[in-house]
Amino acid sequence: MRHTRTALLLSLCLAASAAPAQTTVPPTATPQPGQVLVSGTVPDEASKASVLARLRELYGADKVVDQIAVGQVALPANWSAYVQKLLTPNLKQISRGQLNIDGSVVSLRGEVGNEAVRQKIAADVATSLNPTYTVNNGLRVAAAEQNVLDNTLANRTVEFDSGKATLTPAGRAILDEMGAAVLKLKERKVELIGHTDNQGLRLSNQNLSKARAEAVKVYLTGKGINGELLTASGQGQDRPLVSNDTAEGRARNRRIEFRLAQ
Repeated sequence: MRHTRTALLLSLCLAASAAPAQTTVPPTATPQPGQVLVSGTVPDEASKASVLARLRELYGADKVVDQIAVGQVALPANWSAYVQKLLTPNLKQISRGQLNIDGSVVSLRGEVGNEAVRQKIAADVATSLNPTYTVNNGLRVAAAEQNVLDNTLANRTVEFDSGKATLTPAGRAILDEMGAAVLKLKERKVELIGHTDNQGLRLSNQNLSKARAEAVKVYLTGKGINGELLTASGQGQDRPLVSNDTAEGRARNRRIEFRLAQ
């Protein structure tokens, strides 16, 4: 039987509504949002089991879709060990992505949050392999879409009644604009993150920040945004933008952050 190079493809679809446009995954095997589809051919059941076990550890057993075949393929030396080195938590920072391991050629595609992350992932991949491997870094920064949210918010604060999770008229007006911006993102998932200043008890601030993020989610879904695309969380007082030493600073820290999900 003719031997071929090992080809292993991970289709990372953690923040997308469809598989990437170019993929070797059959149409019937399109991953759903939140899933990781792994396909290709490996030489034995042990190699297959080790790949699946590592991915299930990273993402959860219910998120991994197994399309791996076992067949006659040629392996570079220590190939299985190098594959394990590539399956790191770094992959969870990639959305709409693929990791393609074809013999000694490793290709990365997808979106990351910023240029530093893009370079770090590629560097970590390269340093984990020996010099016989080639790494093609096709990762891109999803800055353009994040800028849609940032430019619409324009450093404004979504206002609430003091100490409550009730939106003010001014806060609702800003959210009307943000809702229109979210619709422009074409089914991208958006994280709504609540923040407070440092006045009061930490636990109370944590609960208030989460409640305000949830209030924003409810408001946006009421305006026709798909609630499955929105996640709400609260960071309380732990991530201030500026010092809390002045009234102006505290006002800036009481905010809702809109971030594209990775």
